[in-house]
Amino acid sequence: MSFNVSERYNCAIIEFKGNVMGGPDAVSLNEKLHELIEKNNTNVVFNLSKVKFMNSSGLGMMIGALTTMRKAGGDLRIANATDKIESLLIITKLITVFKHYKSLDEAVDSFKEN
Repeated sequence: MSFNVSERYNCAIIEFKGNVMGGPDAVSLNEKLHELIEKNNTNVVFNLSKVKFMNSSGLGMMIGALTTMRKAGGDLRIANATDKIESLLIITKLITVFKHYKSLDEAVDSFKEN
C-alpha cells in the first residue's frame, strides 16, 4: 500500500493505492494524521478508488484513523470505495460508522455542511 496526501479547500485528501493491509503502513499513516492535526487540518477524506484489496487489519487502520481525527475535533470520510470495498464495509457493518461518498468532490463538499 502507498498513499499520497494533498489538500483541497478545507480538508486533506489521502489517496490510497494497492492493498490496504495495516502493518507498518498503519504506523506511517498514523504519523501523517498527527502531522495534519498539528497543522490544524482535522478534516480528512480517504480516497479508495485505487484500492484493490483490504483485510481486517486495513479496516482496523481506518477505524483507528477515524478515532484519531474525531478526538482531534475533526472527521474522516470515505470517497470512491470500489464495489469490493463497499461490500466489505457493508458486511462488517462499518458502512454505518463511516460517512461515505461516491465521489471525491461530494466528500470534500460534505465538510462545508458542518
